[in-house]
Amino acid sequence: MSSASDLRLVLITHPRRGARLFARRLVEQRLAACVNLVAADSLFLWRGALDSAREQLLIVKTRAAHLSALERHLRAEHPYDTPELVALDPVHVAPRYLAWLRSELPQRAARRR
Repeated sequence: MSSASDLRLVLITHPRRGARLFARRLVEQRLAACVNLVAADSLFLWRGALDSAREQLLIVKTRAAHLSALERHLRAEHPYDTPELVALDPVHVAPRYLAWLRSELPQRAARRR
């Protein structure tokens, strides 16, 4: 079993328009090694009422050390007032995939100026 203690899977929903560009910037800025975009029809409670949206679910593969920078980027660039950011700690990751992810992301996220 490979230790994946520094890997995080982060779930972010984004309006379909602009989601690919948002994901691309995460990868270009080395906040993520990979982002999967999955079409989602979301149902949720918002301000006490049932609401819905056609969104993209972004599944972001990153390091734990990048979460603060990722969250700062989300607050600055995401169009929602209350964007989703849920970080999951995987129990196991295939060793070769984990090695690839680590090779693509620095130990620490670069500071944005």
